[in-house]
Amino acid sequence: MRSHLNTLLFWGTFSSVTFQNAVLDCGTMKTDEFPSPRLHSETNAVMKGQNVSLFCSHENKSLQITYSLFWRDKYLRTQNGTEEPVIFYLDISEAADSGPYKCKAEVLQCAKYSREFSFTIVDPVTAPVLSVSVTQTETERHITLHCLSVNGSLPISYTFFEKDVTISPAISKDRREPAEFNVTRKNSGEEEEYRCEARNSLPNHTKDSQPVTVTPTGGGGCPFCLQLLLPGLLLMLIVIVLILAFWILPKYKARKAMRDNVPKDRGEGGIYANISNNQAGAGDSQEIHYATPMFREVAPTEQEACSDYKTGYVYSELAF
Repeated sequence: MRSHLNTLLFWGTFSSVTFQNAVLDCGTMKTDEFPSPRLHSETNAVMKGQNVSLFCSHENKSLQITYSLFWRDKYLRTQNGTEEPVIFYLDISEAADSGPYKCKAEVLQCAKYSREFSFTIVDPVTAPVLSVSVTQTETERHITLHCLSVNGSLPISYTFFEKDVTISPAISKDRREPAEFNVTRKNSGEEEEYRCEARNSLPNHTKDSQPVTVTPTGGGGCPFCLQLLLPGLLLMLIVIVLILAFWILPKYKARKAMRDNVPKDRGEGGIYANISNNQAGAGDSQEIHYATPMFREVAPTEQEACSDYKTGYVYSELAF
């Protein structure tokens, strides 16, 4: 009896080993029995300095498989796995670290390679700048929003918000130019706050602009009124200056000529006279009038010439 059991155990073990070797014989094995492993990551887009994970897995969950990771043709490391995928951790420090990578799954003498996998290195976006222009009518405000991030790998998608509410779809730009979005609002007299968001293919990496507040203005707006009024105001100012110049200049010249005609050696000191406005009472106040006389020499009359005692005098005409 014992001999019979040993015989059965021997043939069972021999059959199991023979079957396993037959299964793992890559030359005679069908493709679907031991397919190539799969190498993938949670994201293809990474930035320099980022830590990433590569997953290598196989469809056959019953075998003890040895996984090896290669960068280009260089061997990196090895891990064993069965049902769960193995994880390889990498550090992307420069552009060459983007790949390509490939994974090898090996059981005994049978090995299969995965397809190559490469990361895409992306520069992150910087905080965008939001600019706002407003055209106002009597009843509405037409608002144009422009958003631009000056750094970051293209394409970049922009989204506009009013406070925390999305007001636009994602606007993708393949060139370094601002995204534009137009908004029309009624003149409610309330302030409105806008901001924009920029993102590219880097996951979980977005940047917001500083909020911009649009304040209402009283009355009907006229953005070109000031531009139209400025030339008219300037012309009116020039006319006023010319009128004043032509009105003041003759008077100035006349006064200057009058001062020039006054003799330099006569009458420059002025005289003073006290004139009583009311001679009826001695206690009444008197006004003092000041005058600057102008002297001019005149010829004496005949009567004055006959008087001997007036011979040495010079007569002048006093004009006030």
